[in-house]
Amino acid sequence: MTRSADSSRARRPAWASRNYGLLTAAAFVTNLGSNGAVIAAAFAVLEAGGDSGDVGLVAAARTLPLVVFLLIGGAVADRLPRHRVMVAANTLNCVSQGAFAVLVLTGEPRLWQMMLLTALGGTGHAFFSPAAEGMLLSTVSGEQAGRAFAVFRMAMQGAALGGAALGGAMVAAVGPGWVLAADAVAFAAAGSLRALLDVSHIPARAPGAGLLADLRDGWREVAGRPWLWGIVVQFSVANAVLGAADAVYGPLVARDHLGGAGPWGVALGFFGAGTVVGALLMTRWKPQRLLFTGILCVFPLALPSAALAVPVSVPVLCTAMFVAGATVEVFGVSWMTALHQEIPEEKLSRVSAYDWFGSVALMPLAAALAGPAESAFGRDAALWGCAGLIAVVTALVLCVPDVRNLRRNTKHITQAPTDPADTERPVGGLG
Repeated sequence: MTRSADSSRARRPAWASRNYGLLTAAAFVTNLGSNGAVIAAAFAVLEAGGDSGDVGLVAAARTLPLVVFLLIGGAVADRLPRHRVMVAANTLNCVSQGAFAVLVLTGEPRLWQMMLLTALGGTGHAFFSPAAEGMLLSTVSGEQAGRAFAVFRMAMQGAALGGAALGGAMVAAVGPGWVLAADAVAFAAAGSLRALLDVSHIPARAPGAGLLADLRDGWREVAGRPWLWGIVVQFSVANAVLGAADAVYGPLVARDHLGGAGPWGVALGFFGAGTVVGALLMTRWKPQRLLFTGILCVFPLALPSAALAVPVSVPVLCTAMFVAGATVEVFGVSWMTALHQEIPEEKLSRVSAYDWFGSVALMPLAAALAGPAESAFGRDAALWGCAGLIAVVTALVLCVPDVRNLRRNTKHITQAPTDPADTERPVGGLG
């Protein structure tokens, strides 16, 4: 071993392995580009002569393959080397975003072309997300896992916040085509970083009985844990109504009562800032009752919908958004820690796929029903309904004994060390 390798290992914390650093850096780059690209895609549609309905169609074209292919992506990621699945997905995203950028920069893209390219991006995301989460969960070891997940999420949320701000400014300055091109470059850079992951210490996957058998095995893993499927169902509802409130009702309330898009953008920025602060808090705080603490911190997610229903002033709304962002990040880190602790390494991607599927499955339906719900009950009542649903499903999950009783296991270590070189020193403060 070289002296430079010794020096590099001495400078980083015990839980921050080389693989962890590569994954975190790649996630930061990807989120920085993708959050700007979401804004760019919407303006690309509008500049091509589309309306709000066309923007919705392009957004739906990304969501639909995400829902369709997520479970398959999870099974594939547990069957093949996860880093190869991640690199392949990044390559697909790079090519699709690059082609989208070329269409925008060289002419007037047609709606079907934008929908097709966006759908390819959603397909890549469906295969990438379970592989990425499984890779991260299997990379971290020791009792400092919660801190590692918190730092990772802080990097992601900071990139999301910065990417949205930078993307909006770049769209205004140079146009959406160049922002899409920058996102393609970001995917290429992230894929290159992920190709450098050292997986020599990970045992080869044993041949399975087939893709459907793997999916059934993953389902049994989820269904056999009431805390797991209960929280997945909870966030199916919570994410759906939050998406409707943010994407449909929030802009309308902002237009009618808050002064327009500017104040609404500031409020969303406060939510993002809250997630960064929440992740920072979790680098220090290690609650022993993981899920009980995390679920209690989901209740404030109802605050933004309630604030929009009143409606409150912009400073009060920003405060509600900040609190919701900070507390939901406490849940996010606790959730990742629980999965890392309780799920066998070889099934992490399949379980993550069911988690992701539950998180996004109802979002298109909720967005579609937001307009009819406003017409039937009124906007204020619909927003109070969103807040009430979040509170009710969260309270119901607290009735699950395992949610209240699952505790942090400080002796838990993942099945494989993070790096082969790291086997020469104590990991995560153990030993």
